[in-house]
Amino acid sequence: MQTLTHAPVLARFGHAVSDPTRARVLLALAESPCYPSDLADSLGVSRQSMSNHLTCLRGCGLVVAVPDGRRSRYELADQAIGHAIKELLGVVLAVDPACCAPDGECLA
Repeated sequence: MQTLTHAPVLARFGHAVSDPTRARVLLALAESPCYPSDLADSLGVSRQSMSNHLTCLRGCGLVVAVPDGRRSRYELADQAIGHAIKELLGVVLAVDPACCAPDGECLA
């Protein structure tokens, strides 16, 4: 296990939120911890897909699995992540539509 700070943290965070489903998972977990099956149902994705996204988010160090009996509940690895996500929601961007697609993918 490595501990990262500064630019590597931003790079991991950027990778994690580059996928719309993972971004939605982080938004949901910023509100409250949740079980994978409940996350999959609420976000309208398969349980296998949710498992893959949670594996990525765990690998990026953004979420942790907390054992709860025979199940695992997921939550943000650090409450500061939730605060950062909520702060980012207040950011207003002026974008060049010729440069970025509506989903944020760069066209250049």
